[in-house]
Amino acid sequence: MSHSEVAFQKIDATDIKPLTNIMKRAFDEDSKRYLGIEGGGPPGYDDGTFLTKYALDSSSQAFKILMENKLIGAVILWIGEDGNNYLGNIFVDPLFQDKGIGTKVWKEIEGRYPETKKWTTETPGFSKRNHNFYVNKCGFKVIKILKPGDREEESYILEKVIE
Repeated sequence: MSHSEVAFQKIDATDIKPLTNIMKRAFDEDSKRYLGIEGGGPPGYDDGTFLTKYALDSSSQAFKILMENKLIGAVILWIGEDGNNYLGNIFVDPLFQDKGIGTKVWKEIEGRYPETKKWTTETPGFSKRNHNFYVNKCGFKVIKILKPGDREEESYILEKVIE
């Protein structure tokens, strides 16, 4: 199944509300699928405060993801001058998941930051689909597990060293 190219545009304040709706659906989908609860995500994921705090932060690079001019998700990055970069957040509307779009988005991100020595990110322990994405599709390795065994609070720290 072929898809149009994904496009990135810088996030501005007018994007917060529509992106929060997408982020809420994406995180709630994971919480339903893996925890059997109606919703859940990082603090502020469902009311705009998360995206306002991080996507509009002058130290981050935050992009909305568009496909055929339709808003489908976002990514928030911190790019270090030393080549150590942090993927703060990446999400795609559940309607567009499991179609290879996230992998395409990740390849685009890597292509934009060729000076990168290492990417680091964190994801919930319960989110098996995220683990598959980061490890099997993007080449990250799990380097640490925080609060292991805690169904809701367990978290995986992942990194990808660029050779």
